[in-house]
Amino acid sequence: MLTIRDSGTTLCDHLTRRDWLRIGGLGALGLSLPTLLSARAPAARTGSFGKAKACILVGLTGGPPQHETWDPKPDAPAEIRGAFQPIASSVPGLQVCELMPRLAQQAHHFAVLRAASTRDNAHSSSGYYMMTGVPHLPANVENARPGAPNNWPSVAALVNRLKSRPGGMPASVVIPEHIWNDGNVPWPGQDAGFLGRATDPWLLHCDPSAANLNAPALAMPAEMTPLRFDERRSLLDQVNRHLDTLDRSAAVTNYNHQFRQALDMMQAGQVRRAFDMQQEPAALRDRYGRSRYAQSVLLARRLVEAGISLVQINWTRMGPNLPNQGGWDTHEKNAESLSGHLMPLMDRACSALIEDLAVRGLLDETLVVWMGEFGRTPRHNANGGRDHWGSVFSLAMAGGGVRAGVVHGSSDRLGAYPREGMVLPQDITATIFHLLGIAPGSEVHDTLGRPIAVSRGEVIRQVV
Repeated sequence: MLTIRDSGTTLCDHLTRRDWLRIGGLGALGLSLPTLLSARAPAARTGSFGKAKACILVGLTGGPPQHETWDPKPDAPAEIRGAFQPIASSVPGLQVCELMPRLAQQAHHFAVLRAASTRDNAHSSSGYYMMTGVPHLPANVENARPGAPNNWPSVAALVNRLKSRPGGMPASVVIPEHIWNDGNVPWPGQDAGFLGRATDPWLLHCDPSAANLNAPALAMPAEMTPLRFDERRSLLDQVNRHLDTLDRSAAVTNYNHQFRQALDMMQAGQVRRAFDMQQEPAALRDRYGRSRYAQSVLLARRLVEAGISLVQINWTRMGPNLPNQGGWDTHEKNAESLSGHLMPLMDRACSALIEDLAVRGLLDETLVVWMGEFGRTPRHNANGGRDHWGSVFSLAMAGGGVRAGVVHGSSDRLGAYPREGMVLPQDITATIFHLLGIAPGSEVHDTLGRPIAVSRGEVIRQVV
């Protein structure tokens, strides 16, 4: 089923007092905000700028632990280091957790960032920061909902605005579901915010592991003949012409825009065929794994091949019979959850993606970002779990102009705080935009025409 999220639009500049004072001071010298932003843009257009034609955001919602992924601490006390040992990777001197044997062999494709930080320990507010590059106000708010003052557009929405597609097709697609807290409370930062609903990335609720998957809501029912479809579209056009005499609301306008986009995607055979997973060899599907998430990773590769500029994959919980509902929020039984289902699934699917892209000659032009919304506490709790930790965590980037085989930043001996090379979410978003050929100082305009820079961060030069 295709889901289109729609709600009222609220506007917010999200410029800090320091920004406004700086802009005001420049104004006295004859420089405006647009001039300032355009002056920043050329500085980003160097070296790796625009190397990526597409981006795949591998989202591990819930917060993967830094200790049991990219930043093991073998010399820390047992209650810190956990039950698992580090192993050597394909990068000399880089050790990763033993639960990542396949990714360890692909490490030479990655740049690993070991000192990312949001300083926020709540899923939804820290997630908002990671997806938008703008801190949530206030921080540490669980079950935060979309809306002002936290209305900054997501990276996917900004790419959708700035990377136009032929025929009005969306540039960004989110699969296989939205991100939500218990009670189906959606996180903020997943939509276009103050840019308006027409810029929302396409959210496709789907299960690519299902035997009968075909472009969800992008293919006509079997009983719908081309003649019947043309008749219905003609009727809709007649109704719309009558509505033109009325004061049409934003919701109606947005619906018409989304209808046209859906029609464009239905008629774009290449995108529609991307959802035909049966075209993939069974052995390759097995290599990724047959779970909903793993097949979503494979679908992301197919969508990129079909011309979509950004695909975001959200982790899906695997059921109430597993600890922590089969998600990365491992408040209990951390070791059992990681070794039993989380890490084997992730390691298999993510390593398959890197191998697959490399074999097809697509890795150099496809940016892959491995990330969660935060990390986990250094110490285990009484339930054998690790709790929320936004002070320091790891992420990894590969392909699309990334310097392969490097490690940037480090955490302290306990994996609790950054020691050097700290990066913030705005730096991560700036780097993603830079690699996609979008200068971080580029402007977008809200629904009132006000110019906003797409990112306030700095490109992480050590990894590009």
